[in-house]
Amino acid sequence: MGGDPAPRGDFAVLTDADLAAFREILGDDNVRTDARSLDACNEDWMRKYRGNAGVLLLPARTSQVSAILRHCNARGLAVVPQGGNTGLVGGGVPVHDEIVLGMRRMNAVLSVDPVAGTVVCEAGCVLEDLEHALNARGMTAPLDLGAKGRCQIGGNVSTNAGGLRLVRHGSLHGSVLGLEVVTADGTVLDLLRTLRKDNTGYDLKQLFIGAEGTLGVVTKVAMLSPRKPTGVDVAICAVGSFADAVAALRDARTKLGDCLQAFEFFDRASLELVLSTLRGARDPLPKTKAPFYVVTETAVLGKGWATHRVARRRVRAWVGSLRKRGVAIDGVVGEDAKHASALWNLRERISVALKHAGAVYKYDVSLPTERMYDLVVETRNRLAAAASASTSASTSFDASKVSVLGYGHLGDGNLHLNVSSPDGYHPGLEAILEPFVYQWTAEQRGSISAEHGVGAMKPRELAHSKDEASIEAMRRVKEVFDPRGILNPYKVLPPPSTQHRSKL
Repeated sequence: MGGDPAPRGDFAVLTDADLAAFREILGDDNVRTDARSLDACNEDWMRKYRGNAGVLLLPARTSQVSAILRHCNARGLAVVPQGGNTGLVGGGVPVHDEIVLGMRRMNAVLSVDPVAGTVVCEAGCVLEDLEHALNARGMTAPLDLGAKGRCQIGGNVSTNAGGLRLVRHGSLHGSVLGLEVVTADGTVLDLLRTLRKDNTGYDLKQLFIGAEGTLGVVTKVAMLSPRKPTGVDVAICAVGSFADAVAALRDARTKLGDCLQAFEFFDRASLELVLSTLRGARDPLPKTKAPFYVVTETAVLGKGWATHRVARRRVRAWVGSLRKRGVAIDGVVGEDAKHASALWNLRERISVALKHAGAVYKYDVSLPTERMYDLVVETRNRLAAAASASTSASTSFDASKVSVLGYGHLGDGNLHLNVSSPDGYHPGLEAILEPFVYQWTAEQRGSISAEHGVGAMKPRELAHSKDEASIEAMRRVKEVFDPRGILNPYKVLPPPSTQHRSKL
């Protein structure tokens, strides 16, 4: 979980005069100091990270964000921008008493261009709301996340969220065409363009995609919006090994490549958790107790039921060929939209099921595809050794109760390693997992953060994925845009005094 939080920096303390200034900017109703508002914004949804902010500010316009940051920068008040608060690494909640800048009132869809295939919206627009607005115009958002009902576009951009359909749409570094950003001193950078081609100097917007609010506050986003599929098919195949799952991916790229939207995997432990905790979940292949399952989503863009019927026949033929060649043990293709949704939810709702599994250590890593699941196996081996060995009082916990699950985006090499402990978080368990997970990932030349970000969880581990020169260059960029360091402190970059020598 990243160890103890970083000590509080040399920032100013919130005063009544500051609150009065904020009320002058926002009005009384949008400067929240009540216990209910502060409880909600101080804690992440997993209840792993909690700060002690004394105020939640809710701007409705870019000019208000600018005025707030201008005041905070002059006073030396630290600020944490917050979207839907659906993050997994503590990036959107305070570490100490930072001011929380909530973006939920800036939620408008500003323009949709079906001809150019673009959309412009404010940063507080919820992803699912944006999707509904685009669907009404025959378009779709270029990303899909399990948290789409709460997460906001500004947060998606600030974490470079990947999600379930990166195989088809690519990352937000390619999908985002322009941004409006407010820097620490209140300067508004108008980088908001809907052009696909713009070679006029440095592409500054890229610096803010994935910066987690440490360089500036994203207020508006322009991005590509592809055509909405006229039909979607979902298939689940049971496979006997992870190597077979990789073989199925290789085959899908050849046979289904032009319509492939997503290629996911989960292990049997993940499926058993979903079946045991979520009402209505059903085993898709009840006669087969396979160790692994792969899930594909394919899209049809042509019009007419006949076109979709041909596409579904193609998916069924692919599943049949996997079975015939022994790559898959069994498989099923959704018969209709309801069945397809039920199959898809078995993968999408694993993270929801994990909320019922006790304390969960979540690791989000990128690895060479063929080696992704090796980390799950090695983690289980470490825990098995701990369970069979006598432990000292300082590390005593029941390792036999700990479960290790592996699932993720096989199509882009992103593993979600989840270690759940019904007895809660324990330093002994954390010592088994960290820094082992990060070291193992570094040895494979992987990334310790595939899509969740660094946040408050992993700054001290950044050297497992970035060399010293790269980290120093990142510090210099931070100093340019935020010389006083007020924006989302304690996140992303390791403290200078505790920076590790690169592990690469």
